[in-house]
Amino acid sequence: MTQSRLLPVPDGLDGLRLDAALARLFGLSRTTAARLIDDGDVLVDGSAPSRSAKVHGGSVLEVTLPEPETAAPEPPQPVDGLVVLYDDDDIVVIDKPIGVAVHPSPGWTGPTVVAGLAAMGYRIATSGAAERQGVVHRLDAGTTGVMAVAKSEHAYSVLKRAFKERTVDKRYAALVQGHPDPSRGTIDAPIDRHPSADYKFAVVAGGRPSVTHYETVEAFRAASLLDVKLETGRTHQIRVHMAAIRHPCVGDLTYGADPVLAKRLGLTRQWLHARELGFEHPATGEWVSFESAFPADLQHALDVLRAES
Repeated sequence: MTQSRLLPVPDGLDGLRLDAALARLFGLSRTTAARLIDDGDVLVDGSAPSRSAKVHGGSVLEVTLPEPETAAPEPPQPVDGLVVLYDDDDIVVIDKPIGVAVHPSPGWTGPTVVAGLAAMGYRIATSGAAERQGVVHRLDAGTTGVMAVAKSEHAYSVLKRAFKERTVDKRYAALVQGHPDPSRGTIDAPIDRHPSADYKFAVVAGGRPSVTHYETVEAFRAASLLDVKLETGRTHQIRVHMAAIRHPCVGDLTYGADPVLAKRLGLTRQWLHARELGFEHPATGEWVSFESAFPADLQHALDVLRAES
C-alpha cells in the first residue's frame, strides 16, 4: 500500500537539497528519501528532479510514500562491557562501551544498547520508533560513556522534552590535535549532512543550530585534553565542530585526524568520552548526575602523551 501527498515546500527549507528537504518534511532517513527520488516517486512542480536539486519555498511537492513498515523489536543480545550505573522504576543509566550502537540502524550489524539491556532483563519504555524505544539521546558507536534510557512512558516524555529544551547537562572529554586558540571558547556553527558524503556531517550554511562550549584542561606537545559541554545535541557535533576549527579529535580519521598520531597512541577510534550526564529526575524532580571513568584505550593514550611531555 502507498499514499500520495501533495504539499508546498515550506520557506524554511528553501535552498536545501531535495533529499534533505524530503527527509526533514516526512521524518525519513536520507537514504530512503534518495531512493524515493531515484524511483520517480517525487515530483517538484510536476517534474522529476535529481536528489541533489535545490528546492524553493512555495514549490509544490508530490510524493508517493510507501506504507510504513512496523519493525519488530530487536531480540535480546548480551553486550560485553555494558555496565549499569543506576537503575530505578523510571530510568536506567549505563556506561556504554566502544563498538556498540544505541539502537539498530540500516547497515549496522553489531551489538546495541537496546538489545544488551533486554538481555540483562531490563524492560524499557515502548514510546518512540520500534527500533529505538526508550531511547532519549544517543552516542556514536565509537564514543564511550554515560547515557540514560527511559523505562517508563512518563520518563520518556519528560526526558525527551528536557533534551529538546536543553536543560540536560552533557559533558564530554575530548582529546584534540594541537592547541585550540583561545584555550576556552564556544563554537556556534550550524550542522547538517555533508554535501558530498552521506556518512558524515559538516558545518553547513542553513544547517541546524549547533553550539559547543569547550575548555582546555591539559595541554601536551601534540594535543589538548578538553572539557566539552554541549548546548545542543546534533549527530557527530563535537567531532564536526572540532574538525571545523582544525583541531579534530585524535584518532578521528573520518574528520581529518592524523593517522600517524592515532597509531602512536594505540587508538582505533576517536578520543571522545561522555564523562558526565545530569538532569532532573523525571519522577522526583531532583537533580541527578552520573559519571563515567575513561576506558582503557583512552587512558592509555593519555598516559603516552603525559610520558612524552
